[in-house]
Amino acid sequence: MRHIPYLLAALLVATASQATPAFVVSPYKHLPQHRSHDSDVITVAPAGASPAKPEAYLEHPDRPRALTWAFAIGECGAETWGGRPGKAVADANVRSFARADVPYIVSTGGQGGVFTCATDAGMEAFIARYASPQLIGFDFDIEAEQTPAQIRALTDRIATAQRKHPQLRFSFTVATHAASDGSKASLNDMAERVLAAVRASGVRDYVLNLMVMDYGPASRKVCVLRGERCDMGASALQAARNVHEKYKVPFRQIELTPMIGVNDVVENVFTVQDAATVAAGVREMGLAGLHYWSVDRDVPCAKAVQGADATCSTMPGVPAGAYWRAIDAEITKAVRR
Repeated sequence: MRHIPYLLAALLVATASQATPAFVVSPYKHLPQHRSHDSDVITVAPAGASPAKPEAYLEHPDRPRALTWAFAIGECGAETWGGRPGKAVADANVRSFARADVPYIVSTGGQGGVFTCATDAGMEAFIARYASPQLIGFDFDIEAEQTPAQIRALTDRIATAQRKHPQLRFSFTVATHAASDGSKASLNDMAERVLAAVRASGVRDYVLNLMVMDYGPASRKVCVLRGERCDMGASALQAARNVHEKYKVPFRQIELTPMIGVNDVVENVFTVQDAATVAAGVREMGLAGLHYWSVDRDVPCAKAVQGADATCSTMPGVPAGAYWRAIDAEITKAVRR
């Protein structure tokens, strides 16, 4: 990892925090998936098949209690979702989620996507569009090569919005490794830029959401080993420790997002047992939350698939909902202690 001295120095100056971010467990939902061609209503296939009606997810008894909507891109206030206008998506879903009392997070950016915000007015329009009592907050997934100026403009807008909307939670999703060789290698260059901008803008009580996935070929430089493979459960928790120790981010401001099943790096496989391990560790370490990519992948594949697939986990013999149940069981167990 390339280090820039002044940047790393900025990262090590932790922002003072006055409150603890709310603990959240919610999988990501890629909105275009299972979306009807003539509707913007969010649909999820919890049993591995498209639901008979859009309300099926909200009415399903064995579903995650919160959902992270992915991904809004473009300029704030004029954002789109998979080519659909933000207003149309909000009009089709905000009221139904509020009526069903299902909490949600609005996520922006994502792989190959860029979300920008140049004005406070644009940020206010963006927030107002998705507002309801069930809105937990906003997640800014920054993976593409946004410029430092774009990132700083975004974090400046967030800092202003945070003062106006103290009830909302603001998270930043970034790539990470999970070195177990003593180097504490974790955040990549882009993630370092994001964290530096967040701190320079004065964003308070932010949450750093680590994408604990796709580490690459197994090596102690990038993960915790189990035999000749990355131990995906142990590596996720190691990533949190590395970021906490190297960048002085409090555990209560770190959360994790694994990719369930077979990752894009096919030798990185996140099992149901890994899900239970991470869920238990998240609570024991006092982290801010746990998410996963994605709710539509928590089903078996209808036919043999090689590598990662957007519609299933590529894990033979793993039933629908197994990842959510493993996470829910550990979180519930921890709450009851």
